[in-house]
Amino acid sequence: MAERVWTVKDALEWTVEFLGRKADEHPRRSAEWLLSAATGLSRVELYALYDRPLTPDERERYRTLVGKRAEGMPLQYVTGEMPFRHLVMHVEPGVFIPRPETEVLVDVVLEHISDITAPLVADLCTGSGCVAVSVAHEHPGATVWATDVDERAVEAARRNALHAKVADRVQVVHGDLFDPLPAHLRGRFDVVVSNPPYIPSADLPDLPPEVLGFEPGEALDGGSDGLDVFRRIAQESQGWLAPRGLVALELDSRRVAEAAAVLGTSYSCVMVRKDLTGRERIVYGQKGEAMQP
Repeated sequence: MAERVWTVKDALEWTVEFLGRKADEHPRRSAEWLLSAATGLSRVELYALYDRPLTPDERERYRTLVGKRAEGMPLQYVTGEMPFRHLVMHVEPGVFIPRPETEVLVDVVLEHISDITAPLVADLCTGSGCVAVSVAHEHPGATVWATDVDERAVEAARRNALHAKVADRVQVVHGDLFDPLPAHLRGRFDVVVSNPPYIPSADLPDLPPEVLGFEPGEALDGGSDGLDVFRRIAQESQGWLAPRGLVALELDSRRVAEAAAVLGTSYSCVMVRKDLTGRERIVYGQKGEAMQP
């Protein structure tokens, strides 16, 4: 007996129903992403080719991907990619998944360096490298040094820099915050940017299972009030920033006001920026001018 022919339409409809029963909050989006990954078709092409039969190889790849998603693996880890601004970032289990709100953090950086011909930027806790790579991609004169304590993140960021063709201007190094940066760069950075761990430790058990079970804990845990890493960055950035250099961080919306007050003790022009959902998410401020002799 001949095996049933499955079309794009058949695969989508079956998967939407199946993942819906598996408590996927967005089963159609998941089905589209997974089928795109299995076939190489864009999400628009899926609907333009609704009656296209799947090849046996495509069906096998799709079956594997759907199975991983049904087990709770984040969609981005299943497909291995996450759209971010004008790029698609490679992600894998153990590397923090870029969030849409972080795109606003990149906006803040680009605004500050827009009139600087060859800006120098430090991206701490780089993760996938989404901030570092996007800054270099969108400002052709920028040089970015990116750091992370996780070697998997360092490798992922390097791959993303290569894929975006900015590896010559994005240096990704392994280490804690500023520690791996060359000493001769002290006092020269136009921007220090970071999306650090900022979830209060006590809140970690309340995170969704697909976050808590798959994403790296060290990229989430920000200490008792979520501001442990922020405080270190705010203090240490003073020695690494050039005069009028900017420090910009993404934080828990519940802690932004407190963080702004902390920055206000050492930085000028402290501002808060809302994310795409209208929540206060980004805090930033400028280092003072150099002392005159």
